[in-house]
Amino acid sequence: MEIRRTQMRDLESVMALYDVARAFMYQSGNPNQWGQGYPSRTLITWEIEQGYSFVCTEGEAIAAVFSLIMGKEPTYATICDGAWRNDAPYGTVHRICVARHGSGVGVFCLDWCLHRCGNVRIDTHRDNQPMQTLLKKCGFAYCGRIFLADGSERIAFQKTL
Repeated sequence: MEIRRTQMRDLESVMALYDVARAFMYQSGNPNQWGQGYPSRTLITWEIEQGYSFVCTEGEAIAAVFSLIMGKEPTYATICDGAWRNDAPYGTVHRICVARHGSGVGVFCLDWCLHRCGNVRIDTHRDNQPMQTLLKKCGFAYCGRIFLADGSERIAFQKTL
């Protein structure tokens, strides 16, 4: 497996992968985290242009997509019922999804992010049990609850090398 920056030529495949992820979330008891049309084509295009979007490839196939954004995440400024593990500079992983669950791709991607920046924060919906399982498997620690700009609650995790 290899990870590279997402290219505009990948956009259709990436959007199709997000469609599959939304369906999986719905089927696994998490229908509310990503509503219809999230993430939008506009958001993903912007993240590609900014260099925040990455794909994990196996041969020619895209096995996963995620965003890694370095710097402060505004919605992480306030955390409830807990605390971040440290205040050191960090990267935030957003919108990670894999083509095949249980294939080790998610672990590979999170490990790559951690080795790239040394300190990673991530959040997920309370109902997203598969993501919580992945985060625990990768050694991420539960830190508390954060709230998105629209007021939606997420549970937050962090791991540092």
